[in-house]
This record gives sequence, structure tokens and C-alpha cells, in this order.
Amino acid sequence: MEEDLVKIRREKWEKWKDAFGDKIALKFECENKIDQIVNDYSHKEKEFFDEKKIVVKTAGRIISLRKMGKLTFCHLSQIKSKIQILFEKNSVKEENYKNLSLLDIGDFIGIEGYLLKTRTGELTIAVENYKPLMKCLKPLPEKWHGLQDVEQRYRQRYLDLIINSESKERFLKRIKMVDAIREFMKKKDYLEVETPMLQPMAGGATAKPFKTHHNALDIDLFLRVAPELYLKRLIVGGFEKVFEINRNFRNEGIDTRHNPEFTMMEFYESYSSMDEMMKLTEELLCYVSKEVNGAAEISFNEQKISFNPPYKVVSLLMEARKFLNEKGIDENDLDDSQVREKLCDSYGLSKEKSKSRMKFLVEVFDTFVAPNLIEPTFVVDFPVEVSPLSRKKDDEVVYRFELYILGMEVANGFSELNDPDDQRERFLKQAKEKFEGDLEAMSYDEDYCLALEYGLPPTGGEGIGIDRLAMILTETDSIRDVLLFPLLKPEKEK
Repeated sequence: MEEDLVKIRREKWEKWKDAFGDKIALKFECENKIDQIVNDYSHKEKEFFDEKKIVVKTAGRIISLRKMGKLTFCHLSQIKSKIQILFEKNSVKEENYKNLSLLDIGDFIGIEGYLLKTRTGELTIAVENYKPLMKCLKPLPEKWHGLQDVEQRYRQRYLDLIINSESKERFLKRIKMVDAIREFMKKKDYLEVETPMLQPMAGGATAKPFKTHHNALDIDLFLRVAPELYLKRLIVGGFEKVFEINRNFRNEGIDTRHNPEFTMMEFYESYSSMDEMMKLTEELLCYVSKEVNGAAEISFNEQKISFNPPYKVVSLLMEARKFLNEKGIDENDLDDSQVREKLCDSYGLSKEKSKSRMKFLVEVFDTFVAPNLIEPTFVVDFPVEVSPLSRKKDDEVVYRFELYILGMEVANGFSELNDPDDQRERFLKQAKEKFEGDLEAMSYDEDYCLALEYGLPPTGGEGIGIDRLAMILTETDSIRDVLLFPLLKPEKEK
């Protein structure tokens, strides 16, 4: 059936050159954006257009088409808006009106005409001249029935954007969100910088990297897991406030909250600490929510989320210990690896992530406490051994926080470790863990330690997950719905 429709469309397209002078138009001077036309004139009364002839020249994709004798109505769409257009047999040349039969839903056309309002009050362009610009050779899916397959929406995002206005609106919101973040950071005198995507060693986060090879230099490289170590080198070099919004890559599983390629914003400020980062985060999220959704309070699946400061603060270790106490588990027993293994079996915890007492407590928190943190909540008191780049508060914990919203980690910030000797010791411990099989442990980076020897001032730093924040602000349950092109397993050839 579709093959027959494609054949008909191609036959029409072959006739375009004789009918319109071009089979494929080179360009079209689009003087008026549909969005601007709608914003400027949709509120005007019918009499306004009767008195004034407002001429416009625009272009777009035909998304509806119906013929009624001497009248043909279409809707023309651009990225943000659509507008009705009217072809009247008496207003365009007879031959041109006849050639409307060569147009289909999905075709791009340019038009010139004047504005009016129909008897039903719909803003309309009465077409005087038109020019087909490109044929849509395959029929578009029906709006309500033709693109139900979720995976097809991801694989053919262009169709999703054409058919589903909700999807298009979601991505426009994401773009607006990123613009608002940039605007906020620049108002705070942060400098936007760029750091390497290809790095000689994977550092800045505990994660499994992607590995590649550079032929000319004959060296192995890694796609970065985080830009942190390069951004802090800039702080050493005298850039007092820096931020970067860009891609990170982690060779991990895919689910509704994880994609191997994702967007982060990381930022660092000299003479600052994690307390200032937390305050800045509250201010940033409140500002961005207002810019994107018009309010600091939003609804997500009927749950009310307020970005108004101050946010709740909880202790990771206290909450994990509280959970264990409620289950009658003595924390002192956790030093025994066999006890931890049995508890992992009983509670469905990862043995790989529970190789020490402190790591076990983190796994308990991540599994049983974090999913219940719905309102914006700062989590503090992270153990030293899971925070190799954070400054020590004491022998047990560091100056570090994570921000949770709707049970998701959205941000991670520290008072940065700036003691080169301590950093070397932490890197050595990470290297030992990597040697013992921990694929997410960091590599030893002597050049970064060398940079610290030139002096990193007291510094606060943070990373914010752009994709997860977009999920929250657009009321979206899956990260794939806020990524234009999420990673998918290739389809088998038919």
C-alpha cells in the first residue's frame, strides 16, 4: 500500500518542473516567520484585516490539505507554530490552482499573500502566489495512529518531530533550559570554556570509559567521563570562575535514567566551597524553572516540586544507618565481608559496590533511601573512599554533596581537594582498585597532581546532569525522550 502511495507521489514530483519551473527549488526568500505572524496578528479583529491589506511571504511544511470546490485550505507548519492558508480559484491563476493537485501533505512550499480572518475567527493567509520547494516522497504517519511505536520515534526522530507537537515542544523547552543556564552562569561572571573530549587517561569521575586509538600518534585515548580535571587546571592557571556544558561518555548500561552519551554542566569557582555551590544551585534551579515553565513550582506526574530555596539536607551515613537499625542490623558487623555478602543476597544489593563497610552503606543509601527523595534534597556526608577528588572533612567523610530530585541524582558537588600529596595517595588507591578489577576506578594522573603543586586555591565545584534536569522540567519519565538521538541497538537488516 505504501509503495503505491510513494509511486503516486514520485509521479507528481516528476511533473513539478513543467508545472512550476523547478523540480527542486534552490532557495526561497522567507520574509516572515509563521511564529511571528501568529504572535503579531492572531489577536486582531476581523475588521482590522478588512481595512488593511497585510502582505506576508513565508514558507513551511503542509500538514493538512482539503479541497472544497473553488477553495483549498491547508495548514502550513514551521518549528513553533502553524497557520491556515487559503487558495481561492479566483485569486490565483487558473493553471496554478489546477496544479495544486500535484501537492501532498508533507510537501514544503513557499507562499505570498495577505492576512484575513475567516468567519470562525481563524487567522489565515490568502495565497496570491506559491512555489513548491520540495516533495515529501513518503506519506507521513497519521497523527494519532501512525507513530505509536516508541522505538520508531527514537530511531526516526524527524518523523516524531513532524507528527508529535508534544515532542517538539519538549525539545524546545530543553533548548530554552540550556539557554537559561548559560545566561545565569554568565550573569554570575563565569567564563564558558571548552576542554578535551579525547583524553590520554579517563579521569574526573569513577566510571568505565570508552577507549579508542589515534592512528597518527599511535596512542590509545579515552572519551572523557568528565571534564573536571581539566577545568580545575584552568583554576590553577588563574581563571577564577569557569563552566562547560558538553558531552560526557560512560560505558555503562542503558535505562530510563542512563544513556552512554549525555550532557553535563560542570563549573568551578575559586575561593569557594561546597556551601556556596549548594546556594548557587538553589538559585540556579529556581531561576531556570521560572524561565522554562514560568514558575518555581512544577508538577511531575501529579507530584508538586518546588525549586524555591532552601532545600532539605540529609546525611547519607545517618540515613543508611537508620535503615539498617530498622532492620535490626548491627553496623559493626559490616566489617566482615561474609556478613556483607549475605546481606547483599538478602536485600538485592550489588556485591561489587559493597566491598567495604563504607561502600556498603553507600549502596544501602542508593538502593533504599535515594529513590524516596522527591523534593529537591541535598545529600551530604559521603565517605572518603568513594570521593577521590573531594576535600576531607575528617578521616571518615568529605566535603561533598549530591542533589536528588524525584529520586534521581541531578547534581554532584565538592569542596575540591587541593592538597597534591593527599591527591596522589587517593589516585594510588584508585589505581590499586583498578588493578584489582574495578573498571570504574580512576587512573593515576601525575600531570594533574603536578598542576596542584602550583597551587589550587580553595575551590568549590559541581556537575549538573542536563538531561535529567530536562526530564524534570518537561515532566518526562525516560531520558530517551529528552535526547534527540538516544543510543539504540542497530536494527537487524530486513
